[in-house]
Amino acid sequence: MVYKVIGLMSGSSLDGLDIAYVHLQESPSTKKEGLRKWEYSILWADCYPYSSEWRQTLASAGDLSAFEYQVLHTRYGHYLGEQVLRFIEEHNLHYQVQLVASHGHTTFHSPEHKMTAQLGDGAALAATAKINVVSDLRAMDVALGGQGAPIVPVGERLLLQDYTFFLNLGGIANISAHFERRAASDELRAGSNELQAASDKLQADQGRAGSFVAFDVCPANRVLNELALLAGMEYDAGGELASRGQVLEGLLQQLDGLAYYGKPYPKSLPNEFGTETVLPLIREAIEGKEGEGVDQGAEGGISIEDALRTYVEHVARQVVRAASGQLQAASDKLQAASGEVRASSGELQAASYKLQAETGEASGGGGGKMLVVGNEKKMLVTGGGVHNTFLVGRLRALLAPLGIEVVVPDGQLADYKEALVMALIGVLRWREENNVFASVTGASRDSIGGAVWIGQEA
Repeated sequence: MVYKVIGLMSGSSLDGLDIAYVHLQESPSTKKEGLRKWEYSILWADCYPYSSEWRQTLASAGDLSAFEYQVLHTRYGHYLGEQVLRFIEEHNLHYQVQLVASHGHTTFHSPEHKMTAQLGDGAALAATAKINVVSDLRAMDVALGGQGAPIVPVGERLLLQDYTFFLNLGGIANISAHFERRAASDELRAGSNELQAASDKLQADQGRAGSFVAFDVCPANRVLNELALLAGMEYDAGGELASRGQVLEGLLQQLDGLAYYGKPYPKSLPNEFGTETVLPLIREAIEGKEGEGVDQGAEGGISIEDALRTYVEHVARQVVRAASGQLQAASDKLQAASGEVRASSGELQAASYKLQAETGEASGGGGGKMLVVGNEKKMLVTGGGVHNTFLVGRLRALLAPLGIEVVVPDGQLADYKEALVMALIGVLRWREENNVFASVTGASRDSIGGAVWIGQEA
């Protein structure tokens, strides 16, 4: 069956509403326990920029009273429905859309209180568009004790199986690491019943959703765009301003030393981390306020170019830190699993050695040996930040020593990957199938996330 779905995504960078009309179809598996895969086509996609009024309204939503916030929640839901109708009209999609999956716009995100809130009332959207809607995609995971983020890895697993690393450069940068060992563990099945049992255990340990790790890395476009505004620009096109600046080590060390970066995953960032923690540090440096760790020698403060250059370096370094940590963790896990396999019999030991020989070795950040397989060193980079060619260049330069190839996709996937994945999450909810991984978010179990609103008449 082909599902014809519109996915809606509004990110923390506040640049606009991403809308994608996609076709989704599950591919049949050739193995009883084979990895599920979905095929997709992005037929139409647009970003409708927010007006200055809407941008300001969404940015300040957290300051409203409870009543005012609920009024805005409903108002924004009707606005989303109007944009869906506009999109349908512009692309002649009348009577074709079966479902709308809406992420909404995150205003409050406090997993420690088991609370997350996205503006955009699903009932208002469904009533306006007269189409069935799935919304509130993060709420169930948070209720189960999870971070509620990232939720995109389910789409990466089911739609984009040619990569192991995924980096989204949105208002917040987040990373996923998907280490699949199915082909390798299949190699171990060839020997004996004892080998089969150990191989099955290795497959179970390394081929399930628990092999996936994803978390928010650091604020990205939200901070970069705010800095560009200080220079009278909505954003730093291509990273041109940043490319003219210098890295200021004192400021960079302050940024790299923020407590969040030392926390273990699962973890996620609220939007306020960028605006209330990161930006004040940089603004103090721009204004020339002296303090511990503040760069000296810049009369009247640092330049906008230097601030942008330093923050680009911060983003790139935090991505490298996250990726190298996941490579090391995957290496440790594989070596532990190989050790268990090795313990069973001499035949099993030979098979395990054969597996290691075929996977190859690469030195890891921890000084040990790191095992890597197939496409595990390809990183798909998407989101608005891919248009910052200077930032992408710094990522390529810093990830190259780890042997990680940065891939920026052609076409609509680069800009509309998250809208595509929201569409898939909506379909999985409609089918009552798990669409959020507890291994990613830290929840007590995988979950079927999303509220369903029937916009069609009976």
